[in-house]
Amino acid sequence: MPNLNHTLAVVTAAAALSVTALAAHPAAAAGSDRLTWTACPGQADPRQQCATVTVPLDYADPDGERITIAVSRIAAAKPGLRRGVLLTVPGGPGGSGVDVPSGAVKRLPQSVLDRYDLVGFDPRGVGRSTPVSCGLEHADLAMVKLRPWPAADGSIDDNLATARRVAETCARNGGPVLRSISTRNEARDVDRIREALGERRLSAWGTSYGTYAGAVYATMFPGRTDRIVLDSNDDPDPSRVGRGWLAAFGRGAEDRFPDFAAWASAPGNPDRVADTPDEVRPLFLDLAARLDAAPLPWPGANPAELSGNVLRETMLESLYADAKFPDLARLMLAGLGRRPLPAPVLPPDEAVQNTIAVSVGTLCNDVGWPADPAGYVRDVAAERAARPLTAGMPVNVMPCAFGPFAPGEPPVRVTGRGPANILLAQNLRDPATPYAGALKLRAALGDRARMVTVDSGGHDVYRANGNACGDAAVTDFLVTGRRPAGDVSCPAG
Repeated sequence: MPNLNHTLAVVTAAAALSVTALAAHPAAAAGSDRLTWTACPGQADPRQQCATVTVPLDYADPDGERITIAVSRIAAAKPGLRRGVLLTVPGGPGGSGVDVPSGAVKRLPQSVLDRYDLVGFDPRGVGRSTPVSCGLEHADLAMVKLRPWPAADGSIDDNLATARRVAETCARNGGPVLRSISTRNEARDVDRIREALGERRLSAWGTSYGTYAGAVYATMFPGRTDRIVLDSNDDPDPSRVGRGWLAAFGRGAEDRFPDFAAWASAPGNPDRVADTPDEVRPLFLDLAARLDAAPLPWPGANPAELSGNVLRETMLESLYADAKFPDLARLMLAGLGRRPLPAPVLPPDEAVQNTIAVSVGTLCNDVGWPADPAGYVRDVAAERAARPLTAGMPVNVMPCAFGPFAPGEPPVRVTGRGPANILLAQNLRDPATPYAGALKLRAALGDRARMVTVDSGGHDVYRANGNACGDAAVTDFLVTGRRPAGDVSCPAG
């Protein structure tokens, strides 16, 4: 699924509200007294409070069945400086965001914490909101199944069978909530959150898939936006949407792998796999091929073996952050017989079921996918030759090719119409949302946006990789509202 993880009505007429009609300072709005705030369950920061917002299951039938959206907040540290709400929009699709404020409060500078209520939410279908599940078998929850890694010889027969099975199971078990999940409806839900919070406008910080959701919100409800930060950006191409995000992994892995190669060959690295960076790529490809032919038993893992595709999947996940590089290096060393296999770490099946159901709902409800197997066979063969690191997976078949249901609405076309209040932040070498895709979002937004590009690798930019130049540009925008006069390029470091 892209970066782990629609419906029935036209864009609400409220999206056309003019900026001037809502020009009052958002802090002038009533506070959050429309919600009942209580302590949050689990390990949240003690300052974090939780509540629920009720929204229509179907926005075309606003008086019909209702579902709930779980929200959370950590109030602004200095009420006298309060600007309003900074809504954190999670990635995925299918990612939980209700505890994001507890993490963000540790990362963000005090100048931002002083001025904003940090607000998180679980999108519809996720976690503490009205949840969904496809009820998949345990074997189908393995990431090497959910991301369509071809067989060792390039065959996609197993991928086609898995895609059909998952589509049929989600259609049978997902229910009306799964059918309602889409980026359009996430944007509508966000606006209901804004209304419930008593805010005339809201600021937002969207990451990964949250950049697309944030851009869709800013397109559908331009007059209700204050300061929008989009961090690690998806290509908004309305003809492809999720198909394009999956395909982007091929380019992203190629952009990012040299950073791993330099780290994995550095003298003094206890997890060093080779003597020079140039040796790391062929070593990885050779090991993956050997494991294709002769997987190693790995009791407790899902699947219970270290295969070439398990190694490739670990590679893709490890490229998200330098801190994850040791995961790939240690698995390579185990595959080479230099280390024992690590103890497998598996998330609870229930959590995976939920994430996958929401991801399937979003990807399939946002846009139609081709159903002809022959097209996927051709695309996978070409991609395997062009980008061997990802072995054809990024252009392979997904459940959306066979359902589970057709999109209820067309995708949103992101445009430059609206206030000039958007700042994009982007790493040059992002494995999941590559720079080339971010340029597409920047072009779509036109003069509404500026982009800060950081000479760094990995996924996530703001307060994530220690780049003072990039962090300062985003902080200044959130605190003062000033965007750079033009796009900014920040050097490494």
